[in-house]
Amino acid sequence: MRSIDVLVVGAGLAGLHVARLLARQGLDVVVVDKRRSLAAGVRTTGIFVRRTLEDFPLPERLLGPGVRDVVLYPPSRRRPVRLTSDRDEYRVADMPGVYEYARREAESAGAAVWLGTRYDGSVHGLVRLHGREPVRARFLVGADGARSRVARDLGLDVNRRMLVGAEIVHPVAGLGQTPTFHCVLDPRVAPGYLGWVIDDGRHAHVGVAGYARLMDRGVRHLLDEFAGDAPGRAEPAGPVRRRGGPIPVGGVLRRLACPGGLLVGDAAGAVSPLTAGGLDPCLRLSELAAAVAGAYVRSGDEGALRRYDGGVLRSRFRGRLLLRRAFGGLRSAALVEAAVAGMRGRAGRAAAARVLFGDGSFPDVGPLPHGEGPRLARPARG
Repeated sequence: MRSIDVLVVGAGLAGLHVARLLARQGLDVVVVDKRRSLAAGVRTTGIFVRRTLEDFPLPERLLGPGVRDVVLYPPSRRRPVRLTSDRDEYRVADMPGVYEYARREAESAGAAVWLGTRYDGSVHGLVRLHGREPVRARFLVGADGARSRVARDLGLDVNRRMLVGAEIVHPVAGLGQTPTFHCVLDPRVAPGYLGWVIDDGRHAHVGVAGYARLMDRGVRHLLDEFAGDAPGRAEPAGPVRRRGGPIPVGGVLRRLACPGGLLVGDAAGAVSPLTAGGLDPCLRLSELAAAVAGAYVRSGDEGALRRYDGGVLRSRFRGRLLLRRAFGGLRSAALVEAAVAGMRGRAGRAAAARVLFGDGSFPDVGPLPHGEGPRLARPARG
């Protein structure tokens, strides 16, 4: 039976980033994922915000053109609010390409990536893998999505407040339009969240998300209805693909780590409660996770794990958690219409721009004084 230092469950962006950082510390790291191809089962739109790309640069070839314009529509679709930044605020990535790039980076650092290998559970470090011999791992990293099995096996917290989303993606014929992010606030189609069209001149992403319990029809049916007349949608110039899945919006979970392992990415609830963006939080939390896990595996000192405190992280998101509750409570089209009308004034536009274009994000990891290890720095706004 093979013994390893760390087993990472899930070859998404969070899992592969953690694996790379841990392998660079000289640890024996294996990543497993039930998918046989990283191009399968993509669940994210792949929208990277400016600050993420400033701090975690990706190959230019994997990124679409910059998007500076956001248009917010009320349920009536009349009198939308247009916000324009003087910088590229969003870029949509080729996510299968990003995953493959992250895989190569992890393997170059020394991690092994086993695709087509399902995690079947663990007890006291003995990990069962479907189709492979069990392995003994000193530490587990759960990067296995919003409904994490690793979290349950380790007795850690699990996500309970989630949206469900669905999206269609297709190439578009480049007609010279300005890349634009269209957001439709309509509780009849996307209760508790929004419908979106982001067209960067190469591909169009058309999606809806909301609370499943408030949807009178399935999310796929609502998506098809929305896509029929979604603002800003161009006609497909190639194959149409579908993707979707759960989106945790309850904030970072409180109990994220124990001596057996820790959680990252969606498994940890590392998604903005307000905007439901998860790519920036997953990368930033992965930095902290790798520092904490590496320190613990090398020393066995459980004090290292106490630095991975979900309660501390949640305290930095009180404002966004409150706004999430308020936004989720807007279940009347008339109320949403009024809310968007409020964004047409100076104060409303400034508040919307702060959310959409602000620098606030997930906290970074910085060194503690006197070499004491990782800490959280640069708190998020709102």
